[in-house]
Amino acid sequence: MTPTKTADASALIDGRIAELGDWRGQTLAQVRALIHEAAPDVVEEWKWRGVPVWSDHGILCTGETYKAVVKLTFANGAELPDPAGLFNSSLDGNVRRAIDLREGETLDAPALKALIAAAVARNRAKKKR
Repeated sequence: MTPTKTADASALIDGRIAELGDWRGQTLAQVRALIHEAAPDVVEEWKWRGVPVWSDHGILCTGETYKAVVKLTFANGAELPDPAGLFNSSLDGNVRRAIDLREGETLDAPALKALIAAAVARNRAKKKR
């Protein structure tokens, strides 16, 4: 399927959550809800042959699903404050950072929302230049 935005992408993300039907779908749904709470103007996209993407003046993060993890990759995570230490993957790069969520782990919702808000602020500040 080609990259799409808004309603089509949202429907595809709904489908992915339902298709997974396990802890990964539940985790992706929880993350998605928190992203929308932290970034009410977020745009949902479907890119790269089936990857949910959340954007606001640029990509905030992606939501990839694998057998053992739900991976939230922040496009510019290296520039974001992470006082709660949520980033636990892709730490060696100069640009992106990721959060690997595993089955049974409890997500720090306030910290994730703060990270999303920081990503939005970063993207909006960059667009003004």
